[in-house]
Amino acid sequence: MTDSTKEQTESGWLDRVDKPLFAVTGGFILLFCALALISIDTLSAILDKSFALAARYFGLYWQILLLATFLIGLVICVLPGSRKVVGGLEKPEFTGFQWASMIMCTLLAGGGVFWAAGEPIAHFLSTPPYFGDLSGDPDAMAHAALAQSYLHWGFLAWAILGALTTVMFMHYHYEKGLPLAPRTLLYPVFGERALHGPVGLIADASCIIAVVAGTVGPIGFLGLQMSYGLNALFGIPDSFATQVVVILALASIYTISAMTGLEKGIQFLSKANIVLAFALLAFMLAAGATGFIFSSFIESFWLYLRNFFGMAMYRGEAGLFGDPGWLGWWTVFFWGWFLGYGPLMAIFIARVSRGRTIRGIILMLAIVAPIITNFWFTIIGGSGIALEQATPGIISGPFEGFNLPAGLLAITQGMPWGFLLSLLFLVLTMIFVATTSDSMSYVIATAMSDDNPSAPLRAFWGLAMGVMAVILISTGSGGVGKLQSFIVVTAVPVSLVLLPSLWDALRITLALGRE
Repeated sequence: MTDSTKEQTESGWLDRVDKPLFAVTGGFILLFCALALISIDTLSAILDKSFALAARYFGLYWQILLLATFLIGLVICVLPGSRKVVGGLEKPEFTGFQWASMIMCTLLAGGGVFWAAGEPIAHFLSTPPYFGDLSGDPDAMAHAALAQSYLHWGFLAWAILGALTTVMFMHYHYEKGLPLAPRTLLYPVFGERALHGPVGLIADASCIIAVVAGTVGPIGFLGLQMSYGLNALFGIPDSFATQVVVILALASIYTISAMTGLEKGIQFLSKANIVLAFALLAFMLAAGATGFIFSSFIESFWLYLRNFFGMAMYRGEAGLFGDPGWLGWWTVFFWGWFLGYGPLMAIFIARVSRGRTIRGIILMLAIVAPIITNFWFTIIGGSGIALEQATPGIISGPFEGFNLPAGLLAITQGMPWGFLLSLLFLVLTMIFVATTSDSMSYVIATAMSDDNPSAPLRAFWGLAMGVMAVILISTGSGGVGKLQSFIVVTAVPVSLVLLPSLWDALRITLALGRE
C-alpha cells in the first residue's frame, strides 16, 4: 500500500465501518456494563439462568459439533484438494515460526498459564466422573487428571477454531471476493441474504459479542491474578487500584500492537511470547520432575487416545437434556468458550495463512498445536501434581477454593529459583493475554470493516475491551466471573453459524481436487 493510499484509507476509516453492526455490538456491550454497575445481582440471576439453559439444551449438540469438526478435518487432509495453496499467494507471507507463534498465542492466552497450572491439579484432587473412583492409586489419578485436561485443550478445542471455517474463508474471500466476516459462513445456506440482510447482521453481531466476552474475561482475570501475584511477591496492595493499573498497562501494550498490524506488533509480540514461554518450560522440565513429566505425558496421552470417543461424548447423569452438573462447569464451559472464538479466530487464521495449503493449515490447527498444548499442560500441571504427591498440601492448600493464581505461584515457588520463575510467569501471562487481545481487536475491526482495518478502529476495540474489564472488576470479582458464564450463553448462536462448515469445507476441498 502506498503512503497516499494509506492516508486516504485512514482518513476515511469511518466510511468503511459497518455502522449498524457497530451500533448493535457497541450498544449491547454498553447495556451489559450498565446493568453490571446498576445491579450485579440482577445480571447474575439472568446469566445463571441462561447458562443453565445453554448447558442443558446445547451441550450435547456442542459435543457432536466439535467431534464432527475434528473428524471431517482429518478426512479433508487425505483428499487431493487439500494440497491446494490458498489465499491468492504462491508462497506464505510469514515464516513457519512466525505463523505458528501467532496461532499458538491467540488461543493459549486464556489458559496457557493459569489453567495449565489449575486444571490438572483440580482433576487430580477430584477425579473426573468418567474415570470413576481412583482413590488409592496416585499414578492413575495423575494420568486421568492430565487426560481430562488434554480433552479440554486438545484436538477438539483447536479444531473448532478453524479446521473447517478457515477453508471456507480462504475460498469465499480470496477466491470469490466475499467479506472476511462471520456472515460469509452462512452463505452456503442463505446466499446473498446472508451478506446483505438481517441474518448476516445477527451472525456478525453474535460472533463479535462472543469474542469480546471471551477476551474481556481473561483481561479482567489477569488484573485480579496479577494483583494477587504482585502482593504475594512484592507486598504491593491487592486492591482495585492495582488491578486497574495492570489492565491499563495491558491495554496500552495490546492496543499499540494491534494498531501496528500483523506484520509488526502482533507478529513481534507473538514471537517474544513463544520464546519466553519455551525458555521457562525448558527450565521447569530440566530443573523439575523430568522423569515424571515425560512418563506422565506418555501414559496420559495414551489414556486420552484410548478413551477419546468416550470422553468426547461423555454425558454422565445428564443424558440428552438433563442437568449437566460436572459436565456443565467443565467440558460444556470450555466448549462454549472455544466455540465463541471460532469464527473470528478463523478470520485471523485465514488472514495470516495466505500461501499455505489446506492440509498444512488443518494439520497445524488440529494436530500439531494440540499436542504442543498437551505437553505444555504436562510440564506446568504435571509439575504441580508431582509436588503435591511428594508433599501433600503444598499445592492443594493454596489452590483451595479454586484459586488459580495461588495454584500457579505455589508450583513456581516450589521450583528452584522460585521467586524469579514466579515473576517471569506473571510477565508471560500478561504477554499471553496481550497477544490474544491484539489479535481479537484486529479481527473485530476486520469483521466490521474490511481485511485491512484502520488503526483508529483497531484502537477503539482494544481500548473498549480494557475499559469493559475495569468496569466489571469494579463490581467485584463476581462481575468478571459472570462474564465467563456469558461466554457460554453467546456460544449458542455462534455454534449455529458454524454448522454449515461441516459440509461446505468438504465440498470446497473436493471441488479443488477435481480442478
